[in-house]
Amino acid sequence: MSNNLGILDRTLRIASGMLLVALAAPGTIESWGYLGVLGMLTGVVGVCPVYSMLGFDTRWDGS
Repeated sequence: MSNNLGILDRTLRIASGMLLVALAAPGTIESWGYLGVLGMLTGVVGVCPVYSMLGFDTRWDGS
């Protein structure tokens, strides 16, 4: 799989993932908040498998 996430998409995924995990750790929200790890992972790697299946790409190519 090639990168299919732009910088804004990656930044938002990492930030929202961190927020969810930070809220789940002390029990502020239930354990589903640990799903934020998936957002952080896709943001760091730069690849979203769902985007790949649907043919989406949020990278800016400059054209």
